[in-house]
Amino acid sequence: MLVGRPNVGKSTLFNRMTGSRRAIVAPVAGTTRDALTRPVEWGGAAFDLFDTGGLFGASEDPLHELVVQQGQRAIVGADLLVMLVDGREGLVPGDERIAKDLRQTGHPVIVAINKTDDKRAQASLTEFYELGFDPVIEISAEHGHGVAELLDEIVKRIGTRDSGFGTRQAGESRESQIPNPESREETRIAIVGRPNVGKSSLVNRLLREERVLVSEMPGTTRDAIDVPLMWHRRHFRIVDTAGMRRPGRVGGGKAGAPGGKVEFVSVALAKEAIADADVVALLIDANEGATDQDAAIGGEVDRAGRGIVIIANKWDLVKSQDQNFVKKFDDDLRFKMRFLDYAPILHISALTGERAGKVIETMDRIAVSRRTRVPTPALNKFVQEITAANPPVSSGRKHVRIMYAAQIGVAPPSFVFFTNVATTFHFSYERFLVNQLRQKFGFVGSPIRVQVRRRKK
Repeated sequence: MLVGRPNVGKSTLFNRMTGSRRAIVAPVAGTTRDALTRPVEWGGAAFDLFDTGGLFGASEDPLHELVVQQGQRAIVGADLLVMLVDGREGLVPGDERIAKDLRQTGHPVIVAINKTDDKRAQASLTEFYELGFDPVIEISAEHGHGVAELLDEIVKRIGTRDSGFGTRQAGESRESQIPNPESREETRIAIVGRPNVGKSSLVNRLLREERVLVSEMPGTTRDAIDVPLMWHRRHFRIVDTAGMRRPGRVGGGKAGAPGGKVEFVSVALAKEAIADADVVALLIDANEGATDQDAAIGGEVDRAGRGIVIIANKWDLVKSQDQNFVKKFDDDLRFKMRFLDYAPILHISALTGERAGKVIETMDRIAVSRRTRVPTPALNKFVQEITAANPPVSSGRKHVRIMYAAQIGVAPPSFVFFTNVATTFHFSYERFLVNQLRQKFGFVGSPIRVQVRRRKK
């Protein structure tokens, strides 16, 4: 686990060691809030690396105390601690306070002096030996100097443990060290939505622990926090993303400002999480109903071809004795998001846990469904039946006939229809085909892609 004061370079080192860009790096103290974790392999050893928010020190972040509390909880469960310090600044009281707390944990500690590529750091290097930890390693997280030596020291202390991901071979890049989630058949779940709709509360509810920070202040989550979850012997990776606002409101319209840059990167990471996900949980605030921004986020998911479930959170605040309330709510939501008519709707309360158990169950069903492959004979028998009763609309003199159909892909399910003359279907007939495919073969919660080709003579 990486620990240290705000802005000493923990996120830069985390990205360097994991070969990823998961942690946001910005010249703002306290940019990282939640504890990030990614797998690392080095020298035959595999371990999970944690990046904590800055402990102690100065920070203008209003949630700094919550960050510190979460970081302290994470330290207790660590096997090895890497204390990162800033060589340019030298030894400061904040470092001494952290060192005192780390000694009390009883965990082994490695001190990494960052930014030692700067000549200003050379004069203060010996000061850090006063902390009493051994070894003390000089590194530059930005340029990678000394990082291999730091990893060697980590492996020396944790030993070689098989993670099930295999070991790095000579000549492989650090990026190749990162385990492929599909090798463990992980289902990646992205939790997305506008700010303050309860995404982090839902993640904590699913994990049954206070894993990510929760606050009433919009924008609490900045990084895309991904954590593993086991459910009925199935592996999931839950990704909690930052709230996605309308582009004109991101960073207050000031992308050049440090805070604005952080939010722009946060939104970019949220979009990346959508692209990487198998299933997306789109959270909306049941108090407000679906908004234009909710529809915009849903459109992003649909275009990416990801499975989706729409979750109306804070349902405990809107429950009504009116039996028609649920129907009216869902009808309004469907009208706002007509293009997501295939997405299941759940009504939950992440705060109280009401119906939260249905979330993983539904997302698992969607993940399995969108990878379903229809046997070609069954597909063509189905096509013959529906086209006999409802033939394609003919736009010219020639009668359009579907000669043959095949499924050409999964996740999302994709089909090609060969016809005698047509290269496209009228949008209403394509919609009819999609609805019939869904009704016959399932594909719950997933978009269906359709191609039309003219069969060669």
